[in-house]
Amino acid sequence: MKIFNNYNISKVYKRASLAIGNFDGCHQGHQKVFKYAKKFAQKNKSKFGILTFSPLPIMFFNKKIKNYRLVSEIDKFKLFKKYGVDFVINLNFNKKFSKISAQNFIKIIINKKIKPKFIFVSSNFKFGNKRKGNVGLLKKFGKIYNYRLINIMPYKFNGKLTSSTRIRKSLQLGNIDLANKLLSRIWSIKGRVIKGKKLGRKLGYRTCNIRIKNYVLPKTGIYAVKLRVKNKKNMLQGVAYLGSRPTFKGKEIYLEIYIFNFNQNLYNKELRVYFLKFIRKDKKFKNSVYLIKQMRRDTLAAKKILKLNYYYE
Repeated sequence: MKIFNNYNISKVYKRASLAIGNFDGCHQGHQKVFKYAKKFAQKNKSKFGILTFSPLPIMFFNKKIKNYRLVSEIDKFKLFKKYGVDFVINLNFNKKFSKISAQNFIKIIINKKIKPKFIFVSSNFKFGNKRKGNVGLLKKFGKIYNYRLINIMPYKFNGKLTSSTRIRKSLQLGNIDLANKLLSRIWSIKGRVIKGKKLGRKLGYRTCNIRIKNYVLPKTGIYAVKLRVKNKKNMLQGVAYLGSRPTFKGKEIYLEIYIFNFNQNLYNKELRVYFLKFIRKDKKFKNSVYLIKQMRRDTLAAKKILKLNYYYE
């Protein structure tokens, strides 16, 4: 898969089937777009490409937004490759780019630089300065600039639109099952193990601590998880706590994972954590004795859940 960080692409990638969007999460709705674009590319013996943006426009316009992404940019590109993308144009979404009008986006970037044969977007796609561009405008200019717009109908699950927003809300409500179904894979994050206050060890549960950066924050509480150490094949099992440790008057939110039957030092190692099931919400306990009793129950609940079969990316 070829990656371009600007729109000056080589001739071999022109007259392609081009999907345009942020594609945060690469969920089932996005996968539907990819499937159609790939099909058209194969039929016309051309390349299948994606035009996407970094950072996500909403994060550019609101610098206060930190925990938002469903996947990291690296993982998004890996998913593109998985779904058969031949090339990616990853445009830097900056102040200058944000001021390009919808018409100039089509005229200069789409027509003069990329020259696709087919363009694939979802029905609610908006682009250009102040988001004035839409599917209707793309279709109108297609006749002028010799491309065909393919408007993909949104993918629905249980009668409702599948979107990155819906998945974020599902995670924030602790509805991991729904989020995973909409993604068609188990939602996961990557993070490096940092040194904590060793509270878990004092309570009899040695944990790995990870600070969640950029990713959307799911509901605070206890989760059944599986995890993998970077460059290792074997999958580990555990129970994770996401929260600020209210029993100990903590403030910053961490992800703490107690790994079953494991005692190796993982400090500074990168872990991928798969969220399988939400067990309970966060709670402040009277003292550590009550907390330890609950931790035993949480561990048993997680082990019971983890006996079931789950799929992975």
